[in-house]
Amino acid sequence: MTDHDIVIVGAGPVGLLLACELSLCGARPLLLDKRAEPGDLPKANGIGGQILDVLDHRGLLERLSAGSPFFGVPPGFPFGPVPLRFAGLDGIPLRMLMIQQPRLERLLGERAAELGVTVRRGREVTALAQDADGVTVEGPGFAVRARYAVGCDGGAGRVRTLAGIGFPGTTDGEVLRLGHFRAPGESGDPFADPGFAGLRPGWNRTPHGRLLITSLQPGVRVAGVRERGSREQDGPVTPAEFGAAVRRVLGRDLPLGEPIWLSSTVSQARLAERYRAGRVFLAGDAAHLFPAGGSALNVGLTDAVNLGWKLAAALDGRARPLDTYEAERRPAAARALTLTRAQAVLDRLTGEDAEALTAVLTEVFAFEQPARHLAALLNGSDVRYGDGAGHPLVGRLVPDLPLVPDAGGGARRVAELLRRPRFVLLHLAGELPADPVYAAAGLDVVRARCAGPPADALLIRPDGYVAWAGTDGLAEAVREWLAPVAGAAPAGRTG
Repeated sequence: MTDHDIVIVGAGPVGLLLACELSLCGARPLLLDKRAEPGDLPKANGIGGQILDVLDHRGLLERLSAGSPFFGVPPGFPFGPVPLRFAGLDGIPLRMLMIQQPRLERLLGERAAELGVTVRRGREVTALAQDADGVTVEGPGFAVRARYAVGCDGGAGRVRTLAGIGFPGTTDGEVLRLGHFRAPGESGDPFADPGFAGLRPGWNRTPHGRLLITSLQPGVRVAGVRERGSREQDGPVTPAEFGAAVRRVLGRDLPLGEPIWLSSTVSQARLAERYRAGRVFLAGDAAHLFPAGGSALNVGLTDAVNLGWKLAAALDGRARPLDTYEAERRPAAARALTLTRAQAVLDRLTGEDAEALTAVLTEVFAFEQPARHLAALLNGSDVRYGDGAGHPLVGRLVPDLPLVPDAGGGARRVAELLRRPRFVLLHLAGELPADPVYAAAGLDVVRARCAGPPADALLIRPDGYVAWAGTDGLAEAVREWLAPVAGAAPAGRTG
């Protein structure tokens, strides 16, 4: 017997979203977190790319974007030290949402509570064992039994190690100190102080390192110091240590203001050797760490949406979708790792060679086609699940087509069909061939019209990716994805 369907270790944004997805599928997840309270450090300051479309599918985007300082197509993006500029370019797919991680965590936590997710805090997992029927995770004073376990406990989490999964990669030799500071004064402009003369928003290079100065909200400065030859220190960063690092890099003090929080980090570039070990899975930073570019949450949250419905399918006796999780998400993370490694290398270069390469790439990226191409890569538009055969939409995130329902009412765009993680058969033109599999599979069949339909029918997966396009071969695709595996009995759901 098991206590729960799924135990998720780590109640950060990835673990919370995974729990929401499982709950929407009818599963009963349990979230464990070693922290007594949700985190309050803004480790991340925004999300972007296709994960915003996926959150829109679930009706979460409006909630997350409310009150955000910025939501939309950014005017540009720093590719390492090289600026990408999108102003004046129509049809850029990349959207960004500025939201600090504590707020994102709080809002996803509220959604999880609405769905009845159980979260137990102050539970640090120290042991894990699995057998043919389930997984047992243990820690001081507790033991939990579940059908499956998922490690969403970050790069330093225990689940990956306990499952025997390697995490090869590299660690940057320099420490990055970060801080948020309350800017004095009433102007609302954190750069109004003349003490910042000669500095520009973003990264500023000196012979001794790099200094980041930016602002994510009025009256708050964000500062970062990457000092040449610096090493990670023990214990928390103090204001005095932060100020001394600024002096060593810049050669003078800065009127940063009152510290709100200070931290230090060393960037890593790592990819788990596997995303699965039997009944144990990895998602988010537990599976991948990126050295630059702000990709961690985008990729991690997409992991969660990909994995949730597949775990739920396995509980219902359809194990085949679960076998695709690693095959789909690990290459996507490897691609993000390539892009962020390139940014990190560009950022680390110094001297005349760095100046020359940055100047040439700035010229190249100013042309429309390179800018569009990199925007698409940053958006994740190059991710395609499967072998790339067949219709161009197969394996891609479904476009948010404007719809005209055949009957009165109904969805006005594709995103409205995906509020719950279920397969949707969107019938757009022609006749749907008669086959009993459509009714037997229990999918949602929606008939609608749109201008210039990309195919007569689209079989849309619960995570919003297209499983099949067109009516030829459609019944076979439905059987492949939704039919129970021969000889596999449903695992059953806990009460």
